[in-house]
Amino acid sequence: MKYPCLVLKSVCTTPITITVYQEGLSEDGEPLKALEINALCNYQDKAKTVLTADKQLVQITAQAYFIGDIAPELSTLSNGEVIVNGVKRKIYQGEKARNPDGTINYTRLDLI
Repeated sequence: MKYPCLVLKSVCTTPITITVYQEGLSEDGEPLKALEINALCNYQDKAKTVLTADKQLVQITAQAYFIGDIAPELSTLSNGEVIVNGVKRKIYQGEKARNPDGTINYTRLDLI
């Protein structure tokens, strides 16, 4: 059975550069790159104001949606960074949404 793609190709129009890090550090103390790709995504961002004891802080969070599995060689996407619209953001968490047969329908990266 073929499952419908929940992220359409026509809405993936934002260019993005993704760098995913693996566990551990290099000899220089830098993160080890597991994957670096350029892709198109559906990018959604939002901002909210967080009140702290000292001041107000504007917190921006975003989500990037991709068709299928952008990193089939990696089981999880939880550490890395992206560059989208000229801004560097950190990957907070990643999700590979599965179909009932176990195939990946779409990938979502939560960014801060």
